[in-house]
Amino acid sequence: MNVALGSQAADPSRENEDFAAAAFGAAVVLDGAGVAGAETGCVHGVAWFSSTLGGVLLSGIAAHPARPLADCLADSIRVVRSLHEDTCDLAYRASPTSTVVAVRARAGTLEYLVLGDSTLLLAEADGSTVAVTDQRLDDVGKRLRGPVDGLPTGSPEHSAALAEYRDALTGLRNRPGGFWIAGPDPHAAEHALTGSVPLDSLASVTLLSDGATRLVDSFELADWKETLAVLNSSGPDGLICLVREAEAGDPQGRRWPRGKVQDDATVLHWGLS
Repeated sequence: MNVALGSQAADPSRENEDFAAAAFGAAVVLDGAGVAGAETGCVHGVAWFSSTLGGVLLSGIAAHPARPLADCLADSIRVVRSLHEDTCDLAYRASPTSTVVAVRARAGTLEYLVLGDSTLLLAEADGSTVAVTDQRLDDVGKRLRGPVDGLPTGSPEHSAALAEYRDALTGLRNRPGGFWIAGPDPHAAEHALTGSVPLDSLASVTLLSDGATRLVDSFELADWKETLAVLNSSGPDGLICLVREAEAGDPQGRRWPRGKVQDDATVLHWGLS
């Protein structure tokens, strides 16, 4: 496998809550999530949850190549739940969760799964690109975050409005009409976006957390083809560097309203040709 991986925490003084890993013919990227400023009910924390779930999932999809990816994710959620249900309050509203992007190459086919607002970027051999993104979280967020986006990022007023927004968002997590994300309930895996494409139709496969897709979906400074060109020339670290430069140029979120000035950013780029 020709895999390049880059990941950078939003704040060097805090844990990176993203997780990425690859095995022969398989790869995963997870973006852990909690509720900022709130207790999680988990003694381990968000980074532990995303990295533990990611490791178990990668092992499962590699060890059981015929098992559907959604079933592998449900199995992995059950395993992680069993690891901390005796020590942690998994019914707590702010218990750790994670987005999931997983791919597996098998029998000439690339199988994929996307759950939550991370992205899978498929580069076709003919030069076209297809981005697979779960839009349900963004759709819910757009309905709720109007009061947040009108305030300077990092201000006390923004922090208060953001806390209210996140509390409302948490109430719609893993519910019909809301959005779905990996947490303590394995049934969330049933709502993942899944599919498959012929391997020989692809030039590369890229898994990105939402902190790394901001140039496209938040800042609109690039499209997916331009993003792919950066990855092919400068690798994941080059893309993350461009994201950080844009964020640094708008520290108060005036041009691009957002919950965090910077976010954990992770890119796993798998070249197939």
